[in-house]
Amino acid sequence: MAIKIFIDQGHNPVNPNAGAEVNGIREQDINYDVGIRLAALLNSNPNFEARLSRPTPTTQLGTSTTTSLQARVNAANNWPADFFISLHANISELATASGSEAYVYSSSSPAYTMATRILEGLHYMTGLRNRGVIVTTRLYVLRSTAMPAVLVEMGYMSNPVDLNLLLSDPQSFARGIYNGILSYYGLL
Repeated sequence: MAIKIFIDQGHNPVNPNAGAEVNGIREQDINYDVGIRLAALLNSNPNFEARLSRPTPTTQLGTSTTTSLQARVNAANNWPADFFISLHANISELATASGSEAYVYSSSSPAYTMATRILEGLHYMTGLRNRGVIVTTRLYVLRSTAMPAVLVEMGYMSNPVDLNLLLSDPQSFARGIYNGILSYYGLL
């Protein structure tokens, strides 16, 4: 029985629920690209089956931010997935802010361990700083999923080094997250 991983590429191609933008570079495009690559890695491994919230670059979910988030969670819950991983790119007013971090709903959830492994994988593959796992109850996709969920902020679009890496080597981000998933399941 394959382990079912739902990959949510954060944000929509256009509003509602479009993501951050820096110099015309859009977060949702980065999230989409890494998600496609991560799904390909997972689906090429017989231990896994992956599904995407946005199977095409133009897939638009919902008619508001709320219904966009609900559509992602409902797709994962209805499948039903074993794990939910939401991909994002961060932004800060501090251009020096750099690295990857992850958010989970509870420190006692399996998601906390998964998030830790994903950040280790990202650090190993990209060299970006591991900023750690943050517990929060604020995020809808972490609160409303029926399975453990991790939201990954892969890097800072507001940091020129992070942004260049996200654009020039999305495969390393996909591979880092994939290796983290393998490590979590004891398959690495």
